Amino acid sequence: MIDLDNVEAEQYLGKCREQMATIDTDVLAIEKGGAEIDEALLNRVCGVVRSVEEGAGLFDLAKIQQLAHQTGEVLESIRSRRIVPTPDRISVLLGATDRLEVLIQNPDASNDADLANILAALSGLRPAPRHPRMLLVEDDFASCVLLQSFLSRYGECHIAVNGREAVEAFRSAAGRGQRYDLICMDIMMPEMDGREAVRQIRALEEARGVLSHHGAKIIMTTAVNDIKEVMRCFGELCDGYLTKPLDLTKLLDRMMSWKLVEQSGPE
Repeated sequence: MIDLDNVEAEQYLGKCREQMATIDTDVLAIEKGGAEIDEALLNRVCGVVRSVEEGAGLFDLAKIQQLAHQTGEVLESIRSRRIVPTPDRISVLLGATDRLEVLIQNPDASNDADLANILAALSGLRPAPRHPRMLLVEDDFASCVLLQSFLSRYGECHIAVNGREAVEAFRSAAGRGQRYDLICMDIMMPEMDGREAVRQIRALEEARGVLSHHGAKIIMTTAVNDIKEVMRCFGELCDGYLTKPLDLTKLLDRMMSWKLVEQSGPE
């Protein structure tokens, strides 16, 4: 259990208590906006909840981390316009944030808390599964045709021919309240390479309060099979790496592990 004599732990808990003090007011303000979402307000609330989740993971506060994660997922669904913040949904969110506050105030007992009811209520707010939106970033025609044909079986697939176009496509989608679930990013491309594009995409997510492991899943694709290249890519916050010629079975395995597609495959 958390050591309250640990200075870093106490600083984390103190910051959480401070941030959570006004979160109920912010959540209620989200409801008043209805379908007209106040992006700055929602980003702030998402950022607080994600910060609580991240810190809880560092200090083995499993129940706080679990509740913060589920709460954050509902907030992300509101931000992406997949659900509308109706009074009933806001009531559940308020119950979740109130419970988070209680757990943070009593961290020693938090891992013994029974969260079954509130987690079930949060799960009930999550929208039905949808087909993923994917961005294919590839300047090689043959690879582009292969991947587009494959990915289009599973969802909506957009194409960019270099990193600059990829960043603009991502920015444009975010501005419409949409998101990409998967990005297949070639590394070696003209105008802007894949590594720089990933850095800029992650920066755009961070500016919206989205942590990298809750953002788009990014798979780097390249003909270069070099372990140093792999390590550089993961250092730039990608989620996977495939070498060319691409093994589509491995790509599908990754998509299933991230729950972007069902085990049974496309309809």
